[in-house]
Amino acid sequence: MAAHTSFKDRHLIAVIGDEDSITGLLLAGIGHIDEHQKKNFLIVDSKTQISTIEAAFQNFTERKDVAILLINQHIAEKIRPTVERYQQAFPTLLEIPSKDHPYDPEKDSVLRRVQKLFGE
Repeated sequence: MAAHTSFKDRHLIAVIGDEDSITGLLLAGIGHIDEHQKKNFLIVDSKTQISTIEAAFQNFTERKDVAILLINQHIAEKIRPTVERYQQAFPTLLEIPSKDHPYDPEKDSVLRRVQKLFGE
């Protein structure tokens, strides 16, 4: 096998989000716990340390079984420099709204990169 992991090996969606977002996505069936008890989600609340969010982001972006990383936009704001530095195609990073925090396209780092690419 090649030194890098093929996109075909990536089959999970990982999520960093608030309780409502995670609950909805778990009910939709995205939850996974591997043989080492590693989850593919992190529930963030007001007590969650920034370092915990950054560690989960780092973990999910380095995992070879994650295809997409969803993160609530208001949580991405807490680790914006880390999110801005992330440039890989896989796992794909998508910022999503939450029930209490609507989506703001001006804050979405991926959308800004696409707009810059197309000269908008």
